[in-house]
Amino acid sequence: MARHIDDRPDEGYTPTTTHAEFGAGNPRLRVTRDEERSEFALEAEVVRIGSAADLELRLDGADPVHATITHDERDEYVLELHGEGEMNTNPSADATHPGERTQTLRTGARFTVGAWELVFARDEFADHGRPFGGRQGGEYSDQPLQPDRPDYSDEASATTDSPTPTTDEAGSTDENAR
Repeated sequence: MARHIDDRPDEGYTPTTTHAEFGAGNPRLRVTRDEERSEFALEAEVVRIGSAADLELRLDGADPVHATITHDERDEYVLELHGEGEMNTNPSADATHPGERTQTLRTGARFTVGAWELVFARDEFADHGRPFGGRQGGEYSDQPLQPDRPDYSDEASATTDSPTPTTDEAGSTDENAR
């Protein structure tokens, strides 16, 4: 039997805001190449991707430091491609993080690093891309606004107080740099 959207019961599950706790939602990358498949949890505040031995996500055939994903103070995961690769974003579109080689990651965001394809995933309740769990009968003016984003500054600063290793152009790491 066909069901119309207006036939929903008044009680039951009602999707809410996507402003979850800082870092919530099991953010991860699905990593594939040919027949290889894996999942990489984004647990560090900065994840460097490439072929250098000391990176958080090492991929054979990539540049030494091919890409970086930063978990920022707004609880967004931001990709910056340093090497050749494709992103499924429009660089001229308005976004949280501008730049031709930068993309704010939302569930389903895809990018490539050499022969590798990476797809970002985060549980819906914490993915800031679409408020209230998705469309509710409209777009633009009909889309209900969600409350202002919480102030994540305490959580963000607590995770960035420890030194973050940096990699210079030669690929060596300075463990004490920020």
